[in-house]
Formats: sequence, structure tokens, C-alpha cells
Amino acid sequence: MPQPRMMLVVTGDDFGYCPRRNQGLVDCFQAGGITNVSLLVNGASAKEAAELAQRHNIPIGLHANLSEGVPVSQQASTLINQRGFFHGKMGFRQALKGGQLSMGQVELELRAQVRLFIDLTGHLPQHMDGHQHIHVLPEVREVFAQVLSDFRIPYTRVPVESGLHSCPWLPGHLHRFYAQVEKDALDSIPVFSRYGIRWPDVYLGLTTMGQNLSVPNLQRALGHALAAGPSGAAPSGASASDRPVVTAEFMVHPGYPSRPQEGGCGEGPDDFSQSADRQHELSLLTDPSLQSLYSQQRVQLCAFKDL
Repeated sequence: MPQPRMMLVVTGDDFGYCPRRNQGLVDCFQAGGITNVSLLVNGASAKEAAELAQRHNIPIGLHANLSEGVPVSQQASTLINQRGFFHGKMGFRQALKGGQLSMGQVELELRAQVRLFIDLTGHLPQHMDGHQHIHVLPEVREVFAQVLSDFRIPYTRVPVESGLHSCPWLPGHLHRFYAQVEKDALDSIPVFSRYGIRWPDVYLGLTTMGQNLSVPNLQRALGHALAAGPSGAAPSGASASDRPVVTAEFMVHPGYPSRPQEGGCGEGPDDFSQSADRQHELSLLTDPSLQSLYSQQRVQLCAFKDL
């Protein structure tokens, strides 16, 4: 392969969620569809996931979770509802907006999750991102950055996807949610920069989740990502060999559908995990036509440790 135009990290999220997610992510890694995984340490199958990553030499990071299931820390009273579960994807955001969350407890929970990750795997996470993008939210981002800095975890995720605003297939509620995620992510950049945390130049994955993952949609997303390029890229008139290689992260959620009552993070698997969307992503990511697309676009797959 000639000089790549892009070094692409393909991250399979929610490792540890349930046995069928774990198996799907391992199968996807072995088939070359993903290059690393992001572990939910409070997932029902987290211990098994850590053992699988070690057995198959899968690069693994931490999927910090403040929104689904049961906390790891014993001091999380503001982070949970009356049933003892996190407030949920939108509930967490509403509680944050209402000033109901203790950032001290957020910090304790994040540190507890890093320590549990080390207990499970025997090493620090190679990267750390946020389940349901909680890590880029106001106030949380500062605490998150401090924890990464203290543990010397080098990489995170900044979910800003070029071309998001021209996706007619996204329903209105998703479009609004993703637009807010992007705003929060952009506001996180100065914070992460101040703490010396790194992230790839560009990000893909919001517009290609579940049934929206297709070769044409990914080709479109890659085109936008390559056009956006790294900050400080060579001028447009420069030859291809003079252009810097773009680094990128592609967020995916492959697996086999969760069985009812099996898995989750303490309150059972959600609808998305039990749907056919997971298997659709797995099938697409391991389809030879996708590998052909990467080759045509001069995209080289890698893990965070290779950046």
C-alpha cells in the first residue's frame, strides 16, 4: 500500500456489556473489522471481556460510564436515582443542567472505574472515552481531563463529525442530540488541550450507527473526514506526498443481539443492544467490500498505540 492518507482507529464500544457483545467484538477484531475495544467496567460481562482481550491481544481502553446501570464507587448518591441506577443518557444531562450532580462524586466514580479497569486487565487503559458521550459535557469534561492527566492516559475521543449536518437519513431527534454532542465536544477541546490530552484529528461514527452503517454512508463520511484533514494541514495546492496523514477514530457498536435479561450494566440490556443493529454492524465491518473501500481510499487501520 502506498503512503496512507488516513490512519484509522476503529473502536468497538461497550465491551463487557454481555456475553454476546463480547463474542461479536472478538469475532469482529479477528476478522479485521475493528482495531481496539472500549470496556464498560460495570458491564455484566466485564471480567470475561478483560480475559478475552488478553487472550486475543486486543488493544483495550476504558468506556467511562456515568449514565447506565450501577456505579462502581460507593459514594455516588447524586449520580443515581432511587433504585440505585445512574440517571440515564438524558436523565444525566437533565440532572447536570439542574445543578443536581456533585462533581466530586463524578471524579470519585471515574477514578474508581480506572482502578477497576487496572484490576481487571493488569494495565492502564490505552485510551478513555465516555459512554453516551458523557465525557464532553460541561463541568464533567474538566474532571474527566484531570483524571486522564493524573493517570497519564494519553488519548480520548472528541466526537465532532464533519458532514453531520447534511445527513437526511437521520431523524430529527437524533440530529438534535448529535448537534448538541458536537457543541459539547468542541467546547471540550480547550480543556483537553490544557491537560495535554491527545485525540485523533477527525472522528466518524455518529452518522453510521446501526442500520445507517453502509459502504456508501461510510465512503461519504471518510470523504468528509479526509477533506477536513488535520489542523495545520498542507495548503490545497500541495502534492499528495506533501499532505500530512490524517488520523481518525471510527466509533462502532458491533456484536450479536443481547438476549433479554442477559447483560447490561445492572438493569438488563437496552433495546439497541437487543436489536439486529449490532449484528448489522458486525456483518458490514467484516464485509470484503469495506476492506476494498479502505484500500481505495488509502486508509490504514491501526490502534491508538500506533498513532
